[in-house]
Amino acid sequence: MALSLLILPVIAAGEELERLEIDSQLTLAHAVKQAFARSPQQQVLKAGKISIEAKSVQADSLLPGAPAVSMRHQNDAIGSGRNLREWEATLELPVWMPGQRAARRMVAREAMDGLGASQGGLMFGLAGQVRDAIWDVAMNTNAVGLAEQRVKNAEALQRDVSRRWLAGELARTDAMLAQNETLQAQTAQLQAQAELKHAEHRYWMLTGLKALPAKAEEPLSTQAGIDDSHPLLSEVAAKVALAQGERELVRVEKRENPQVLINARHERGAFDADYNSSVGLAVRIPLDAQVRSAPLLAGAEMGLAQAMSERDQRMLTLQAALHEAEHNLEVTRASVQLVEEQNRLAQENLRLAKKAFDLGESDLVSLLRVQATAQDAERALRSSRIQVQWNIARFNQAMGVLP
Repeated sequence: MALSLLILPVIAAGEELERLEIDSQLTLAHAVKQAFARSPQQQVLKAGKISIEAKSVQADSLLPGAPAVSMRHQNDAIGSGRNLREWEATLELPVWMPGQRAARRMVAREAMDGLGASQGGLMFGLAGQVRDAIWDVAMNTNAVGLAEQRVKNAEALQRDVSRRWLAGELARTDAMLAQNETLQAQTAQLQAQAELKHAEHRYWMLTGLKALPAKAEEPLSTQAGIDDSHPLLSEVAAKVALAQGERELVRVEKRENPQVLINARHERGAFDADYNSSVGLAVRIPLDAQVRSAPLLAGAEMGLAQAMSERDQRMLTLQAALHEAEHNLEVTRASVQLVEEQNRLAQENLRLAKKAFDLGESDLVSLLRVQATAQDAERALRSSRIQVQWNIARFNQAMGVLP
């Protein structure tokens, strides 16, 4: 439905929001993309991408770790004093363990998939916020329209009562009562305008847009239920896959990498005049010990258990949200028919009450009471119709449907 909005000044972030207009070219999907682009969570996603790139560099490097160079010198100046001199330089090269490079590459791939799933989860969460923000504006716009109509009716009634008072047909208390009704209507109008202003501001801060989609209604999703393609389930599934990959990596890296040590030695023995040069080769193979591997394996198992627990809990939460959204939609759809009949009766009763008041068969108090009931009935009807569309959007959100 088209949303006709008032011109409301809002000051935020050093810029003035003059009004929210209706843009026929703007879609709900574009509004969600705008909210995604300006989300503060983008900083975390960018940092996550850098971290994943680092994992890829680590997996594709020539060595599993950084090489090291050590220098050693020894002499007997403090000791026997026989002119012993020895110089040695050693290059330490870590060596890949079987399956270690493949495990690291797997973790890098799973982390990249997880980043994509996190982006999808963020987009999905923002879609729900944008949906609520748009329909919140629509609901408050409806309230402003009803408040304006109430003011017009109250002012018209006040003019009629004042004329009849001056003509001597009604008492002065009736004129004062009609004036009080106008003041109450104007107060309600100010309150409705303030709420609309807040709703517009929330939408603007979320999306950065000064326009609303001309068409906010969504078709009701026909999916059979929540499946694995749900963005929030995809997100936790990616976390589980990453935790499994990290567990496999820990199983491979539960001991330190072997090292190849290449040294060059330049030495002169006691009482020798010439130096002797030689090259040596050594291999260092760390042994597996629970003092190192047990905490690593336990941490990896805990990480996997937490990811699986989050996945199962997320499924329960989504199923509960879907049930609630489905039930709310059914209730609002059923209530619309009842409210339509109530409004029809209330408006007919108001028509008769006005006629009776004009003919002098009823007093002003009775008319105002019937008029308030009719206004409440019309408000309930129009709000219910908007709430149906809002609940359709929430049902689609619960099903995992992006705009």
